[in-house]
Amino acid sequence: MKILILGAGVTGSSVAAALASEENDIVVIDFKQDLLDALKERFDIATVTGNAAHPTVLEQAGVYHTDMVIAVTDSDETNMLACMIINTLYSRPKTIARVRAIEYLKNPKLFGPNGIPVDIVISPEQIVMESIRNLIEFPGVLHISDFAGGLVRLFSVKVGAEGVLTGKKIKTLKERLSDGKTRVVAIFRQGKPVCVSGDATIETDDEVFLVAPRKEVRKVLKELNKLEAPLKRIIIAGGGHVGKRLALALEDNHQVKIIEKNPQRAHKIANDLRKTVVLLGDCSDESLLLGESVESADLFCAITDNDGVNIISASLAKSLGARKIICLLNHTSYTKLLPGTGIDVTVLPNQETLGSILKHVRRGDVVQVSSLCGGAAEAIEAIAHDNDNDDSVVGRRVDTINFPEGIVMGALIRNNEVISIHHDTVFKEGDHVVMFAMDKKLVSNIEKFFQPLSQI
Repeated sequence: MKILILGAGVTGSSVAAALASEENDIVVIDFKQDLLDALKERFDIATVTGNAAHPTVLEQAGVYHTDMVIAVTDSDETNMLACMIINTLYSRPKTIARVRAIEYLKNPKLFGPNGIPVDIVISPEQIVMESIRNLIEFPGVLHISDFAGGLVRLFSVKVGAEGVLTGKKIKTLKERLSDGKTRVVAIFRQGKPVCVSGDATIETDDEVFLVAPRKEVRKVLKELNKLEAPLKRIIIAGGGHVGKRLALALEDNHQVKIIEKNPQRAHKIANDLRKTVVLLGDCSDESLLLGESVESADLFCAITDNDGVNIISASLAKSLGARKIICLLNHTSYTKLLPGTGIDVTVLPNQETLGSILKHVRRGDVVQVSSLCGGAAEAIEAIAHDNDNDDSVVGRRVDTINFPEGIVMGALIRNNEVISIHHDTVFKEGDHVVMFAMDKKLVSNIEKFFQPLSQI
């Protein structure tokens, strides 16, 4: 696939990194030559220097022959204008645009049939906010994401030294897991995948991924002693787009405070929020945190736009007694600094956003993608089709599908109902199947088995 990426910032770079490794033809446009040079050193891609919304620059990048344009510059206006120009002047490849400002997104007609011609609008801040809100709903997990319209959830837990999972083989857990609908789909040990089979043994400090029906998640966490007390008193460090969205989502059912350093921003969000207390100050100021009783906070959520500030304020809040810490990091490499800080969970915005883009890039009838483990692994929801191809899964038993090692079946949804998966389960037309690929290089195998007739 020929893909044109507009913007070589943090998001554009992460998208380029994910797609360049999959034999796509990638071209990146940015006006910052140093960013483009850094990308070219790392990946086999082409670059064009210039304004991503200028027709001459788009033509230089080969827009006429492009299959997809992903507009992720730092400017909402540039992203929207580029998509409008592409629709007007060219054969209109599929367009994806990042739009961050709530003022644009709260007007659905803006991107309707008679509005700005963008095929898919993504809002990283909304995606990240929903990810954090899920972590607050289930404070015992490290990651949680929805599939099949919310019918099933993928979540991961850290295995403690005296935990229920410690030293157990997967096949011995079946009695604890709900009638075949809850499954262990991946184990990561020191950041590396462990082959999932009935004889695989779970060890201390492993991160274990499970898939379960939405209504069973709380029950499963309780059985695994991972259902922690609710988080009610919450301090949010950073009143940017994510912080404001999170406060809006939480303030009716939680006691929320936001610490914001910028006076103008603090004043603005104070007017927009009804029940949230907005504090003007530095979230890494110890006296401020003590004055706001950080030691009695159930959660300190460091989500400013500065990774260094997030790490410092989060580790300080933990040392002062905050019960749980969530820290947002834009640069994955900073996760190496976290051991010993007491930070419980990290949220990587680019990884969260990547899944919403990849589901439109993947071949096959792919509905949902969640990028995991720093982008090394993926969970994918795909629809089964009888496509007159030998690779179709329709009409075949699970144990006859020749998936390579490293692809694990997570859930089967038929007619909006979660079905137990067994070795003799037969796939039917229209089944939604959630699978875990422990290495993204395995994704092409999933794409092959779930192609609709129109893609063959």
